Amino acid sequence: MPVIKKAEYVDVLLLCEGTFPYIKGGVSSWIYQLIKGLSEFSFGIIFLGGNSDDYKELAYDLPHNLIHLETHFLFEKISSKNQRKPIKGEKDLEQKMRNLHYWFRTHGDNLSEELKKLDFYKRIDHKQFLHSKKSFSFITSEYQKNCPDVPFIEYFWTVRNIHSPIWIIANAAMSVPKFSIVHSPSTGYAGLLGAFLKNNYGKKFILTEHGIYLMERKIDIALSSWIEEYRINLMKSSGEKNYIKELWIRLFNGINKFAYESADPIISLYSGARKIQLEYGANINKTMIIPNGINTEKFSKITKLRGDKISNIVALIGRVVSIKDIKTFITAIKIASEKIKDIEGWVVGPTEEDKEYYYECLELVKTLNLENKIKFKGFQKMEEILAQIGLLTLTSVSEGMPLVILEGFAAGIPAVATNVGACPELIYGKDEEDFKIGKAGEIIPTANPSSAAQAYVRILSDKAVWNQYSQNALKRVKTFYEEKNLLNKYRELYSSAIQEGKS
Repeated sequence: MPVIKKAEYVDVLLLCEGTFPYIKGGVSSWIYQLIKGLSEFSFGIIFLGGNSDDYKELAYDLPHNLIHLETHFLFEKISSKNQRKPIKGEKDLEQKMRNLHYWFRTHGDNLSEELKKLDFYKRIDHKQFLHSKKSFSFITSEYQKNCPDVPFIEYFWTVRNIHSPIWIIANAAMSVPKFSIVHSPSTGYAGLLGAFLKNNYGKKFILTEHGIYLMERKIDIALSSWIEEYRINLMKSSGEKNYIKELWIRLFNGINKFAYESADPIISLYSGARKIQLEYGANINKTMIIPNGINTEKFSKITKLRGDKISNIVALIGRVVSIKDIKTFITAIKIASEKIKDIEGWVVGPTEEDKEYYYECLELVKTLNLENKIKFKGFQKMEEILAQIGLLTLTSVSEGMPLVILEGFAAGIPAVATNVGACPELIYGKDEEDFKIGKAGEIIPTANPSSAAQAYVRILSDKAVWNQYSQNALKRVKTFYEEKNLLNKYRELYSSAIQEGKS
């Protein structure tokens, strides 16, 4: 557990899973904005990552009021160097593990009070889970009962990888600095840590979901190539669910339920996300909406510098990962180039997260002879990119409320985005007052390069349309999405929670 900055007490303990301060953009930008904008509060960060090799360098300068930072890695290689012999383990270890496993598998009943408490993970510790005979007995009995046709080694490591992070997170919860509020920007493992902290220290647990974590993990698992396509037995029909994938989905269902049960409030960024939270079991009385906000003044000079010429550069700003569907964007630029000869497609964002997918995108560029049309720019300063482009696009299969669209709007850049997350609200409006502003771009279906290309050509080829969308974008972001509104709402939440804790 490397501790980079240490404090005895923080006002707000932020739980960051795979985001700030190691990854640029997206949720990380929002976290950085929150810490800097609420300088009257002291912050600590518990960072949760997969493997330490993936998070070598800080991607941000740490604000002065971020006074605690520690890291925990959930999927580091497990060393057995000092554990040559299996240990016996507590007498009721197998039954306790079975209770935990069954809860995550069924996610029907609430987690027992015993399993919510950190004392359980002290008594039956990580070492017992990894190395005891009773733990191995539990895994083998579950294997024989549920999926004997799956290779045992596949099942063994799946169960280990599903359960092991629970102990790592419980251990992290035992050693945090004192705090008044715990705030997680997602459910998932960060939400699990937040739920442990709430149930053991009795502090306020605020949950803000930028995307719907559970829905996104289901998409990731469905698309994954790292989970083999094993069936429960070979005689089942081809439509039978993949047992190993189902174990992962049930894990995330379970911890999502625990986070929703423990958090108050449960915040979403837009009405559609709140509706999904309710479908996944959130208590309606706990839910509220706080949309993203940006400093529009920061981007205003771009509109003055642009001049009359509309650039034929279309930029997709985001991580190069499958959920962003970069391949659809590449194909759309190929189609659009038949009508606009000098069109270019820029992919602006990190490429390291899924290198295999990045290489597939490069191969597609080569196959379509787009080496002179598609450019992977890596991470760039938003102001510099927005000053050069004529259109923003997102071809994602899942989104929350993309900050990049709001930042583009503040620079007067129209957007073309898929019909996911808050994109329709941002581009078309969210209510009667907002609808009156008019469209600030176009919404297209997912995985439809032809529709994307048609939208790019229509907007870039018609100056009147572009200008109208640009004006609407500026008006919408200044009316509904100013940074001060976001900061004031969280300032009020934090101040109220701290005051409650003192009384």
